[in-house]
Amino acid sequence: MTNTRPILQLAGVAKSFPGVDGPVPVLRGIELNLSAGETLALTGESGSGKSTLLHIAGGLETADEGEVLVAGKDLVPMSDTERAAVRCKELAVVFQQFNLIPSLNVADNIAFQARLAGRVDAPFIDDLTEKLGLSEQLKKYPEALSGGQQQRVAIARALAVRPRVLLADEPTGNLDEGTADEVLEQLLALVADTGAGLLLVTHSPGIAARMDRRLHLSRGQLA
Repeated sequence: MTNTRPILQLAGVAKSFPGVDGPVPVLRGIELNLSAGETLALTGESGSGKSTLLHIAGGLETADEGEVLVAGKDLVPMSDTERAAVRCKELAVVFQQFNLIPSLNVADNIAFQARLAGRVDAPFIDDLTEKLGLSEQLKKYPEALSGGQQQRVAIARALAVRPRVLLADEPTGNLDEGTADEVLEQLLALVADTGAGLLLVTHSPGIAARMDRRLHLSRGQLA
């Protein structure tokens, strides 16, 4: 069940990037709300700005105009340090590339962000690893894992901090169909358990259909 109070809000968000003939608009007047416990798919053609929108929502890039509210805090006017503090405790991101730390074993990769946020909850992390089928892999290093296992580690790392907002950029894009379906099932189940709001970028109509709502990005605007 979703909470009607938005945990993530984008209002009037615009973003341009430098071009040969001047600024190239990528996002224009973006309006987006995500409630706690809600899942929202973001679709669009390649190059439409989906990842840019996700990065702005996560404080990884700054908007040129508008507001980006995470738990009521506007990221746009913040300093890099202030934005990083909000990102550390309120947000988590799962990328298509697993982005695990090669020098850390699975257990330390999973606990990494939670340690940074000062939110290590050992029983909760144990439960995550068990539900994701990682309990027997904790002493292994990323290079010893399959792609599906690495993405499960990335999901566990993101959820271990108990984020209010989980952002996922094509999280199953590098996996075979069977593994992708299994990982998606586990991701959605864990999001439901934790009550995080999920904004998921995907090119797959099938994955998009699994979310509570769907938005399509075209020519810098949402529909």
